[in-house]
Amino acid sequence: MSRYQFIEQVAAAELVQVLCRVLHVSPAGYYQWRSRVARPMPAWEPAATAAFSRHAQRYGTRRLRAELQAEGYNVGRYALRTWLRRRSLHALSTRLQRPRTTVANPATVVAESLLLGQPASTAPNRVWVGDIAYLPLIGGRWCYLATWRDTYSRRVVGWHLDQHMPTELVLMALEQALTLRQPAPGLINHADCSSQYTSAACRARIEKAHALASYSRPGNPYDNAQAEAGWSTLKTELLPHGGAFASLEEARLEVAYYLDTYFNLDRRHSALGYYSPHQFERDFQTSLS
Repeated sequence: MSRYQFIEQVAAAELVQVLCRVLHVSPAGYYQWRSRVARPMPAWEPAATAAFSRHAQRYGTRRLRAELQAEGYNVGRYALRTWLRRRSLHALSTRLQRPRTTVANPATVVAESLLLGQPASTAPNRVWVGDIAYLPLIGGRWCYLATWRDTYSRRVVGWHLDQHMPTELVLMALEQALTLRQPAPGLINHADCSSQYTSAACRARIEKAHALASYSRPGNPYDNAQAEAGWSTLKTELLPHGGAFASLEEARLEVAYYLDTYFNLDRRHSALGYYSPHQFERDFQTSLS
C-alpha cells in the first residue's frame, strides 16, 4: 500500500495535513494523486493500446492520432505523448545504414532526370522510383531488397530480395510491378545511376514496356530522395532493436508480409495525410467515378 492510499483510507478520522506531515508527503501531491485516481480512463486509451500493439510499436503520436481519429476518437498528440510516457512505451526510431548499394558505372551514358522541375504525380502509375537497400542476416551476412515505388501513393508496386544485387534483382522487381499494375505507355521509371539500373537489360525492359527511363544526376542523392527516404523506417520496423534475419527464407517471408500486407494496405503515411497507400489509391479511383 502506498502512502497516498493509506492517507485516503484514514482521512475520515485524521486531518489530511497532519497525515501528510507525518508521512513526509505534500498535501498538493496527495490531492493530485486523488484527482488522477478519481478520473475515469478516457475511452480512447484502450483503443490506443490496441493500435500501438497492432502496429508493433511502429506508430508514434502522429500516426496513433490519425489511427484513433479514424476510429472516432478525438485525442491530441500531447495527450498521447503523456500516455506513452506514463506507460514507458516508446515508438521505434530509425537507425543509420551501412553497406553501400549504389555502384555507378562511369562509362555508361544514361538518360537525364525527367523529374527535374516537374510537379508531383497526380495519379497512380505515372512515376515509379527504384532503389536497393540492404537487410542484415545472422553471421554478418547481408541480403538486398530492390523495390519500385509509385510516387503518387507511395505504394511498393514491385520488389525482389536476394543475397546478391545483380541486374536481375531490379529486373525481377520491375517485372512484378509491370505484371501487377499494367501501366499505360509513358510511365517514368526513375532510379539512381547504379549499374543495375543503367544496364542494357534494364533499359531494354523499360523501353519494351513503352516506359521512359530517368536517372538521378551523378552525386546528387536528392533526385531519388523519395525512393531512399523510407529505407531506415523499413529496417527499423522489420528488425526492431538492431536484429537480423536468421536466413534468406525468413527475410523473404517477413518482407512479403511487411510490404504486401502491412506497408501497402495498412500503414498510415504522413505524406498521404495519414492514409495508407491502398486507401489513397482507392479514394483516387472513387473520385473518378
